[in-house]
Amino acid sequence: MEDRKVSRSKNHNVIMENREKLSISGVEHVDSFNSELIVVETVAGVMTIKGYDLDVNKLNLEDGNVIIQGNIYSMVYNDRDSFSTKGSGFLGKLFK
Repeated sequence: MEDRKVSRSKNHNVIMENREKLSISGVEHVDSFNSELIVVETVAGVMTIKGYDLDVNKLNLEDGNVIIQGNIYSMVYNDRDSFSTKGSGFLGKLFK
């Protein structure tokens, strides 16, 4: 937990090339990934990348760099607090 607070001072950059290659810096953790969805925690919040044939080509959490290749059609940021799967959606809000 303390390491993540320290890493907030890191820069966060996103570079997309032709919607096929995505370079992200300032990555703290990769939460999940498959060929259609990749979820990463960055210093700027949780980023969800959607597409198809997605592949994590380079992952270096010490430097905070990730390179993703595939056909990317969506990138969305969420705050860390709002990303919890528990309590999301209609039923989660109903039973809050």
